[in-house]
Amino acid sequence: MVSWNTFFQKIISLDWLGKTDQKIQTSRVIWIIVFFITTNYIYGQKEISKQSLIWYGLFTTLEFNEKWYFQNEFQERHFINPATQHQFIIRSHIHRLLGQSGWETSMGMCLFLQNPNDPNATVKLTVPEFRPHIEFSYKQKLKKVTFDHRYRAEARFFHNTNVPKTELEDGFEFGNFRFRYRLQATIPLFKVADNRYLKFKISDEIHLNGGNNIKTNVFDQNRIYGGINYDILQNLSFEVGYLNWFQQRPDGKFFNRDILRFTVFHRINLKREMNNIR
Repeated sequence: MVSWNTFFQKIISLDWLGKTDQKIQTSRVIWIIVFFITTNYIYGQKEISKQSLIWYGLFTTLEFNEKWYFQNEFQERHFINPATQHQFIIRSHIHRLLGQSGWETSMGMCLFLQNPNDPNATVKLTVPEFRPHIEFSYKQKLKKVTFDHRYRAEARFFHNTNVPKTELEDGFEFGNFRFRYRLQATIPLFKVADNRYLKFKISDEIHLNGGNNIKTNVFDQNRIYGGINYDILQNLSFEVGYLNWFQQRPDGKFFNRDILRFTVFHRINLKREMNNIR
């Protein structure tokens, strides 16, 4: 099994800003993909519970200028059978592009409303959670394929509950840190019109827990996704896809979730809109 130490040495050794040979960059990307698939297979041999869900998302991006933009997300997630609430998310973050290097950085906050992981639970307490985060990301173009590397670190603050988790109590308490790396490839399939495309997206994101409260589940989860994105307008697109969400529970068992995902992306150039008003 590939060790975490070896994995992070590979990640850190990626000299993305240098003029690395394209074949070397391609081999490194392939190495990361193989690692993710291997990890999912190894953990997939453990005791797992299967679940099916639907996710809906609205991502709105406000572009201030060539360097700064703001993004807001609304996500609704529910089980299919029975049709019951699982999670609701509001996440806001500000981004800054770092010159022409392909790198950008961001910071933000998420309000996360968590319902029981068991859709048949008799007590359906909604537990709020706050998640501040910082993030670095890098876009890498290899021929027609665009690779997005996203590195995110977040802190998790959970609303206090009573011991049986039937009622909320006053205050929030720090739970743990979580570190996420997502590799996403966007492949244009064909051109619909000027600056409008039908695209295929595929991604894999791994989550690792950190902190004194983490005893067994340093590996938190892995998400493999594939979807089709259609540009309705130049600044409006719709996406539908399948996501496999493989997650380790604190007791060492696992969830394996099949998810149908619908997402709308809307970009608004505020500078252009202000000029049109004038």
